[in-house]
Amino acid sequence: MSEIESILEKRILVLDGAMGTMLQQYSFKEADFRGKRFADWGQPLQGNNDLLSLTQPEAILEIHSKYLEAGADIIETNTFSSTSIAMADYGMQEQVYEINKAAAGIARDAADRFSRMQPEKPRFVAGSIGPTNKTASMSPDVNDPGYRAISFDQLRESYKEQVIGLLDGGVDILLVETVFDTLNAKAALFAIEEVREERAIDIPVMISGTITDASGRTLSGQTAEAFLISISHIPLLSVGFNCALGASQLVPHLEVLAAKWEGGVSAHPNAGLPNAFGEYDQSPQQMARQIREYLDKGLVNIVGGCCGTNPEHIAAIARLCADYNPRPVHVKQPF
Repeated sequence: MSEIESILEKRILVLDGAMGTMLQQYSFKEADFRGKRFADWGQPLQGNNDLLSLTQPEAILEIHSKYLEAGADIIETNTFSSTSIAMADYGMQEQVYEINKAAAGIARDAADRFSRMQPEKPRFVAGSIGPTNKTASMSPDVNDPGYRAISFDQLRESYKEQVIGLLDGGVDILLVETVFDTLNAKAALFAIEEVREERAIDIPVMISGTITDASGRTLSGQTAEAFLISISHIPLLSVGFNCALGASQLVPHLEVLAAKWEGGVSAHPNAGLPNAFGEYDQSPQQMARQIREYLDKGLVNIVGGCCGTNPEHIAAIARLCADYNPRPVHVKQPF
């Protein structure tokens, strides 16, 4: 049993909040994204937040530190889009391994510093693995429903490169998150299993899907239970949901996971639903009041924040979680 699995049996763990929300506060311009190294890059780079791990590492370290100060037990690497598939939009496929390794190293340094300051509260780094901007289950062309923009093997190879970079950078956990297409997630899990076998390691894996609307289904059409069944063929540290919905809207879907899954259940919802300007208005106190329902019902083992959340949200969640006993878990049990 890994250290984090042992701790998961003793208390509820707090995940950090949004990276993008925090980066917006820096108001970085094109020149900031480029830095000196990519000053002459042939394509626009503004908006490539993952690249900032190379060009603005101090900002990424500062954000991690703020979340750790707020009480986060687990911080996510700045690698949500760090696959060759997603980085192709910027022509930066060749930089993928370096970006992942660098981002993991920044988070590792921050987590280790706080672990040394508070050895009774060890901090962990989760390698963030996003869904990419392609989908393996659906056609992007309404006139050709059989067409696929990406293959399973292309996804697997791209995810494998990312996983290797994250591991070489020193992550403790691999987090496959914001899953809207379960076939994409299966490719990521397949890649992780390949690397696990090749390196003879047993790194914990978290997986987090996203329910896209009031229908209670993922974008590829699965209910919470169907999603769980689809990905529970390998040992997982936790299964959960993030993004798309606010805390209250996730309750019925977390209830399904908590009832059907013996392992850890995670949730990192948005700070409510976006307003007409795409911004999130829910205060830390409002979000914490909604998350209290998770804890009163014993639904989660890991809880944090997604879009619109900041260190104040995470601090409110951490204070709340300290008052609750953990939900019983059996991490290694399959569905």
